[in-house]
Amino acid sequence: MNTIRIPVAGGLHIVADELGERGAPAIILGHGGGQTRHSWDRAGVEMARAGYHVINYDLLGHGESDWEPDGDYSFARRSADLEAICDYAARPVAFVGASLGGLSAMVAACRGLVPDALVLVDIVAKVSQVGIDRILGFMSSSPNGFASVEEAADAISAYYPDRPRPPRLDGLAKNLRDTADGRLRWHWDPRFLDIDHEAERLTDLLEEAAWTETVPTLLVRGMKSDIVTDEGVADLQARITRLDIVDIDGAGHMVAGDRNDQFNDAVLGFLRRVMPSNVSMAD
Repeated sequence: MNTIRIPVAGGLHIVADELGERGAPAIILGHGGGQTRHSWDRAGVEMARAGYHVINYDLLGHGESDWEPDGDYSFARRSADLEAICDYAARPVAFVGASLGGLSAMVAACRGLVPDALVLVDIVAKVSQVGIDRILGFMSSSPNGFASVEEAADAISAYYPDRPRPPRLDGLAKNLRDTADGRLRWHWDPRFLDIDHEAERLTDLLEEAAWTETVPTLLVRGMKSDIVTDEGVADLQARITRLDIVDIDGAGHMVAGDRNDQFNDAVLGFLRRVMPSNVSMAD
């Protein structure tokens, strides 16, 4: 695995982990809002092992990627970032996006950056506002940060009591940063929470987009999610012609973290069919 810095507009850089062989069919992994690329660590390894060139990146304003000085975290900006990342990948290329990463991928496709395959991880065009409000409430609930990683873990357990608390907190520590006052804060720029209006009109963008008739798309849905409802799934089915759906029992909005093995099986099974690598399933 190599960690690379990808130049994007404004003299800024996106940080990504690169796995697998360059020139192989590519997978670009975009995490959810408030996460970092480390949410894909296990999935990225499995995808590279399956013969894909994987670029697992921190969205602008998240993790080790730069923060936008003017707070421009619009979907137009995220689409341009994704285009720069695509320059590191050969065709064919699949976008795999969770939540904010999935919205960014859909908007980018509507703006002309069309992938050869698309995987949406617990995100649809018509989301549940109740679920969105709950997530935004949690993300803005600790402006003063935390005294320790354990305190951050307590906050997550209170928000998501169904997820077992991990015995080790190393992974959680990657989502936190030290600040000058000695407190730990989430590893993202709070200004990204100002939701871009382009997401609100995503349904209109999809109506006008040609890719929705041609690009094989997979929706991986967490059956305990409060973001994706049956209504949202039906709406997406009406908009995307080549849509497959896999429901993951016991998983919430953070599908890959809740049921990683089932998630990997679903995504790799889909990609091997619509965008095969040079490695056979027997390998």
